[in-house]
Amino acid sequence: MYPPELVAPMKTERTSVGFQELTTPEQVDNAINSEGTTFVVINSVCGCAAANARPAARIAITNDKKPNKLITVFAGVDSAAVAQARKYTLPYPPSSPSMALFKNGKLVHFVERHHIEGRPAEMIAENLASAFNEFCQ
Repeated sequence: MYPPELVAPMKTERTSVGFQELTTPEQVDNAINSEGTTFVVINSVCGCAAANARPAARIAITNDKKPNKLITVFAGVDSAAVAQARKYTLPYPPSSPSMALFKNGKLVHFVERHHIEGRPAEMIAENLASAFNEFCQ
């Protein structure tokens, strides 16, 4: 478990651009199982989250078509919420950071950590924007 003062700026980086922070399994269930599209960022303290994943998510949500809901859970902090989110991303193995797009409760796009590491945020954002264009209204 990471100290709250360590992760506060990383959480704020998501919530300040419109992501709702979820901390319980019930909140995760309600968000993902809703009608429409839900973009989930499984956040983490690692370097690839800071340099690649969080900036990519921020860029992607400026796309003309975007998900109805933007949510985030934080690995190493909100363990129960993260575990619940990861149930929805099966059969992909757990990875942090990672990003998932759901439509009407079904996983339609997933970006694993190995697709984040070593790739520029802009490239990841283009991948996400392509998924948004396909699945979002």
